[in-house]
Amino acid sequence: MLKLFVPGRLCLFGEHTDWAGHYRTMNADILPGMAIVTGIEQGIYAEVEKASNFEMHSDAAEMKDAWRDFSCRMTETDLKRVAKSGSFFCYCAGVASYMLEWYKVGGVRIRITNMTLPMKSGLSSSAAICVLVARAFNLLYNLNLNTMGEMNIAYLGEQRTSSRCGRLDQACAFGVKPNLMTFDGDEIEVQSLNVKKTLHWVFADLCTAKDTIRILSDLNKPYPFAQNEKEQNLHRALGEWNHKIIERAVKYMAEGQVEQLGQLMTETENMFEEYITPMSPALQAPKLHEVLRDPAIQPLVYGGKGVGSHGDGSVQFLARDAESQKKLVDYLNSEGMRAYQLTINPVHTVRRAIIPVAGFGTRLYPATRGLKKDFFPIPCADGMVRPVILILLEELVKSGIEEICLVLGSEEERKLYTEFFETPLSAEHLSKLNTEAQEYENRILDIGKRLRYVYQKEKRGFGHAVYQAVEFTHNEPVLLLLGDTIYRSHRNKPCALQLIEEYERYNRLMVSIHSVPLTEVSRYGILSGIWEDKENTILNVSAMNEKPKASYAEEFLGVRGNDGKKEYCSVFGQYILTPEVFQQLETDIRKADEGNDHTREIELTSALEAVRSNHGMMGVRLDGEMYDMGNPDALCRCVAAFSEPKE
Repeated sequence: MLKLFVPGRLCLFGEHTDWAGHYRTMNADILPGMAIVTGIEQGIYAEVEKASNFEMHSDAAEMKDAWRDFSCRMTETDLKRVAKSGSFFCYCAGVASYMLEWYKVGGVRIRITNMTLPMKSGLSSSAAICVLVARAFNLLYNLNLNTMGEMNIAYLGEQRTSSRCGRLDQACAFGVKPNLMTFDGDEIEVQSLNVKKTLHWVFADLCTAKDTIRILSDLNKPYPFAQNEKEQNLHRALGEWNHKIIERAVKYMAEGQVEQLGQLMTETENMFEEYITPMSPALQAPKLHEVLRDPAIQPLVYGGKGVGSHGDGSVQFLARDAESQKKLVDYLNSEGMRAYQLTINPVHTVRRAIIPVAGFGTRLYPATRGLKKDFFPIPCADGMVRPVILILLEELVKSGIEEICLVLGSEEERKLYTEFFETPLSAEHLSKLNTEAQEYENRILDIGKRLRYVYQKEKRGFGHAVYQAVEFTHNEPVLLLLGDTIYRSHRNKPCALQLIEEYERYNRLMVSIHSVPLTEVSRYGILSGIWEDKENTILNVSAMNEKPKASYAEEFLGVRGNDGKKEYCSVFGQYILTPEVFQQLETDIRKADEGNDHTREIELTSALEAVRSNHGMMGVRLDGEMYDMGNPDALCRCVAAFSEPKE
């Protein structure tokens, strides 16, 4: 049984441009549609498993008055009949019918355990449940659909019903983060956006009626070709003028210009009223205008605008701060509306790194009697002979890391690092170095200024070692590297920086990956999932399996590429850990302590899997090589590689 969460969605800017951009298939002068859409904190929680029929059940108290358990035979005739019926489950049946028609799947049983997403409030509850159904089939039957594929299936399934949704709605598939969506005819692109400062959004159902069907019908009439100035202005409003709005919104979010972003919301609403509202009587929205101009609200917000198709449906505001956000929610609820908050947190760049360096180096005995394996010398192409740890630390500095925490086994070990990185050479020794080496000595001392130290006094596993640096993280994402592994990028950009840049796109737990032969999967942790990109570099991880048997991996863990062939993805040795990982490690340690099981090892892998199941995880194929310095063969290969200049 799998646990899933799918959020609702909110269109921040660019409503109506999804269908307008589709008309480019008939009129090339129409500009692509562009919209900023985000998943919200409210959504649908469910447990899913295989079944003989297509079944929907609910234990959610929020839905008890509207819900009746549903079961339908897994046949095209029955599913299409339900899809066209207009019943409560028609959307779900529409998606299931597509899955059966295209992929010949069996049934699924979906049990909704919690529903925090309000229905019929312009927050795409129908799209969310369609994405939920598509994702359930995808994961249970290993269909290898990426997020875009799930989104498309959810859309096509809803199109089999009497309802007509836009292409914005299914953006909830991409999770609780803002995305820029571009609609160019039949083509859709989705790009994650950077957010520098916390955005305190509030949205509310106005609890009045609106005629969405009439709105869409009226606005579609001037397409694909405008016949007069009024219709030309509609084309401009949903085309070039919207492009300028989106460009400014992306800039304000990335630069943390929150007040300007709020003002842009008000400016956008005014443009909508002047050029779009006159196209449909159904867009007259007295309640929306009353709320937007309410004097009691103005001190709490930077700006506001309508939501979705507009009319008297829903309203959204950008509050000034967390306190104003709460006050606004309370006020709107007291005025007879249903208000909710959405806090869009900034995407932090990664400024800190952790390197556990404890360990004897059994496979390198007897050399490790006298020298820690992370100080083994590596001759480099520039003539320098660097210890392993220095190569690692230089990679971090080149990647923009500001502070580095070494996890050691004892205070005695610390002396090795402080002597190397913090103690200047004697004048006698320095004088014997050439000019280049003397300058390099300053670089080593500069690295030493970035180092911090913590200790794992009890040997309780790798996860326990990592947790010792919890205070060092400052509740921010951190880069984790293995202290006995060297990474060599195939291009000028270090492997660590490649990973950091992908984190800034996806804002979730990241694990570097590389392919391993099927014959070797039992030696590694193997990740399965679905490629998010055509290049097969970004893996949306659906499961982690520690050292599986080859037979199991072959049947269940292979990831298919564009050529249809399976490959097996193992951890490459670099991670970006989110605060949730440390929370999970704390939980694991506390449970072990409460059970007086002080000898049980606390593993990082189990914590990663727990976070993945609740928040997601991305695997990133880095363009480079890794060398395990605890392995004599890898050590030899590393020396050979680093002694040769990069091409």
